[in-house]
Amino acid sequence: MDAYDKGSDARQGQDGPGGPDRPDRPDGEADPAETAAPEASAAAEAAGVPEADGVPEAADAPEAGVPEAVAAAEVAGAPERAGVPEAAGALEGAGGPEVPGAVRPAPGPVQAPAPRTGVAALSPRYQVGAVVALAVVAVAVCAHIGLVFLHVAPSNTLTKQHGDVVDEWVFPEFEQNWKLFAPNPLQQNVSVQVRAEVSTADGEIRTTGWYDLSAEDGRAIDGNPLPSHTQQNELRRAWDFFVASHDSDDRPVGLRGTLSETYLRRIALLRLDRDGAAGPGGVVERVQYRSRTTNVEPPPWSGEKVSDRPTFRELPWWSVSAETRGAKSGQAGQAGQAGQAGQAATEGGAA
Repeated sequence: MDAYDKGSDARQGQDGPGGPDRPDRPDGEADPAETAAPEASAAAEAAGVPEADGVPEAADAPEAGVPEAVAAAEVAGAPERAGVPEAAGALEGAGGPEVPGAVRPAPGPVQAPAPRTGVAALSPRYQVGAVVALAVVAVAVCAHIGLVFLHVAPSNTLTKQHGDVVDEWVFPEFEQNWKLFAPNPLQQNVSVQVRAEVSTADGEIRTTGWYDLSAEDGRAIDGNPLPSHTQQNELRRAWDFFVASHDSDDRPVGLRGTLSETYLRRIALLRLDRDGAAGPGGVVERVQYRSRTTNVEPPPWSGEKVSDRPTFRELPWWSVSAETRGAKSGQAGQAGQAGQAGQAATEGGAA
């Protein structure tokens, strides 16, 4: 009998059906591996898996690998059967080929950058201009604070060498003094008044009544959130300058006293002209000042008693020249600055 005869009981070779690793089976019964091999190939083709070159056929693969290949093919085709587009999108996002019919996800909203504010919102040219302007303002503020500090500070080397520069900057707009914090603060109200002798158009001479210049300044300041320096300090500083540069007999002491008289004359002409004291065709020939001083009433709890009667100080009549009348509008401010600077020098010498 032939060794390879189907009816023989002899074991076949290693390549035959009854190899050393396979048990004998009856005639006509198919090997499970042979049956599963075509099915695995069909599943792989349906899944689009190409057949690798040089890979042994499914018939020669071990039995344990056949179910795994079938399961892999089924898993590979599961997303397509379920209609899930995520797999196609994942392939495209990873740079893979574009899958026809794939649904692309909608792009998310793009967040706009925060708007710029302040100097950063300007163009580069305007940014440079803003930086330069801020630098100039900062330098000016620092210089002003330094000069005011030197003005109020005790005498030192800088004030001795550059005192004139400091005074020119501080006076009269930025004047500083310690009267409010003195041991005896001002406790009197001083009102400055003026009257004039006027030559009328028909040649007569008449004397006007007293004009309360301090009351006029007070009315201009009352209720005004931003009063001018002239309304606040011009008349007051001029009168203080006069008192400091004259003796008890109203005689000037040095050139500063004469300068203070000129300053007061021009202030009087300006105020009288504003009030229309001369009248139509009239001319102011002479002016006279006086002060009215009253004590400030002390608080009830102090127990202090002061007189409430006003005291007056009348100055002599001052003639007004034609030159003074013509220059009153142009030189009053210059005389005022010079007068306040002279008073500052007087106070500094007294200190």
